Amino acid sequence: MVTNGNNEEPISARQALIRVGSTAAVGGAIGGFYLVTGWGIPCPFRAVTGWLCPFCGGTHLAAALLRGDVVSAWGANPLLLIVALMVGVRTVGWLVEYVRTPAAASLRWLPVTWSRQWFGVVAVVSVAYVLVRNLA
Repeated sequence: MVTNGNNEEPISARQALIRVGSTAAVGGAIGGFYLVTGWGIPCPFRAVTGWLCPFCGGTHLAAALLRGDVVSAWGANPLLLIVALMVGVRTVGWLVEYVRTPAAASLRWLPVTWSRQWFGVVAVVSVAYVLVRNLA
């Protein structure tokens, strides 16, 4: 079950699809803007530390995906590409649920406790990725 930020009320498949679609649209717009102008969003973490953050290369990744160049997208940020693919697979599940039961009250895919567990997993993987990416 996916919850709305306060872990109380589950969100519907429609709401989940809107959130994923909005995020993908913003990422695509940023990548498209970079393709047209050559201007990207500077990373504040990199400006302060000189290290690449887990999102560094995201603009190049989006631009590469818009060009259909998966190899360049992988080179820009492999972790972000893997996460995007995982979210894409999960989105198929939400689409199936939405088509099968458009008025579904809630998602039944994940228990509420997973949201905290996944936050911990994401935090550990992100820190490890930053260290490996910058120290290797």
